Amino acid sequence: MSVTPRRRIRRAALVGAVCALAVTGAGLTGCSAEEDPDAGTNGVGKLSADKIQAKARTAAESAGAVRLHGTVAAGGNTYTLDMRLKPDGGTGSVAAEGTTFGLLRVGEQLFLKADAGFWSQDGGDAKAAEKLAGKYVKVPQSDPVYKKFSGFTDKDVLLGGLVTLHGEVATDGRHEQAGVRTVRITGDEGSGGSLDVSLEGTPYPLRLVRAGSAGTLSFSDWNRDFALEEPAKDDTLDYGKQLPTS
Repeated sequence: MSVTPRRRIRRAALVGAVCALAVTGAGLTGCSAEEDPDAGTNGVGKLSADKIQAKARTAAESAGAVRLHGTVAAGGNTYTLDMRLKPDGGTGSVAAEGTTFGLLRVGEQLFLKADAGFWSQDGGDAKAAEKLAGKYVKVPQSDPVYKKFSGFTDKDVLLGGLVTLHGEVATDGRHEQAGVRTVRITGDEGSGGSLDVSLEGTPYPLRLVRAGSAGTLSFSDWNRDFALEEPAKDDTLDYGKQLPTS
């Protein structure tokens, strides 16, 4: 069901009042209180679902920065993400299997920050865990952890794999996300996922429901820059070899 923002209700009421005055005062006809749903929008709501999806993907790829948060099911696990991303890296937190850890990638350098419980799980060395706890641990690129988690910090990889619907794409009405008007498109009537695309300004993706109940993500802070730099040396440990929990 489409959600109508309050400002649209006020605008429709104003149009209706003006029409009523016009009819009463001047005997005019043909004035209608019906509002053009595309008035004041970026116009993508008039396009086909395929074109809407293409424009949303292009907008996402071209953006200099984005924040995404929500859940992603992959590889038998469900991850809760809160990440800020840009082309040269990303930073944020990931929660999975009862534990939360921080990720930071600057260029090719990936750092993982977690508590002792994370490092000592699955029988990890307790002394090593205490040493690593609370530090930014530099992840060797040869370590399986690098391949497993670096994708969560890669804007192109993450958005390229997520902002995609499966099956036949169709439009599914006008909606609203965080006060912004959107047009929703779906894959295979919803079973292939759904994507809300902004009708205001640049047609950025704002909310994605992944196919197969594989998670829901919200996107915000498009093109809002943020600091991205390697942690201080005092807060960093270079394990040098394969990580203890790999």
